[in-house]
Amino acid sequence: MSETAQQYTQRILANAQGQDPFKVQSATTKKLARLIKGVPTAKLRKRPAPDKWSVAEILAHLADVEIVIGWRMRSILGAPGTPVQAYDQNAWVTAGHYEKRDPRKAIELHGAVREANLALLKSLSPDQWKHYGQHAERGQESIEHIVRMVAGHDINHIRQIEHILTPAKNSAK
Repeated sequence: MSETAQQYTQRILANAQGQDPFKVQSATTKKLARLIKGVPTAKLRKRPAPDKWSVAEILAHLADVEIVIGWRMRSILGAPGTPVQAYDQNAWVTAGHYEKRDPRKAIELHGAVREANLALLKSLSPDQWKHYGQHAERGQESIEHIVRMVAGHDINHIRQIEHILTPAKNSAK
């Protein structure tokens, strides 16, 4: 599925529509830990299809994305209007050896960085929520918009993990 930057943004924002993005983000790490509780690492590392990420790869992606988002928000706050670099997430999966990463450690990393990012967000003035960067592919994105995007991104990947693990949990019964 090839989608434009605008289609991607609409799809991701739709995931969290009507929900408090701060609450979604606050709950994500615990949801991820619950989803994989008791699931053997070998199952978490198994790709559902050759061109689809495994649960372990999704979790490593979420940990790295949290670092990226933290950097982007801090860059924007420090220099409003700053350019925001895009990256090839599939290249990061390969280059970062996501298939070898410990999925539980990925959740720990995600949680630690997410906690720091949420603390930053809590400290912002109303004016700072309007500060924006110029994303290389998606154009102008404010802190407020980024927070909504991250919530939708979380929900997107939680659904993927649930979909991947549902057959595994059902066949164990």
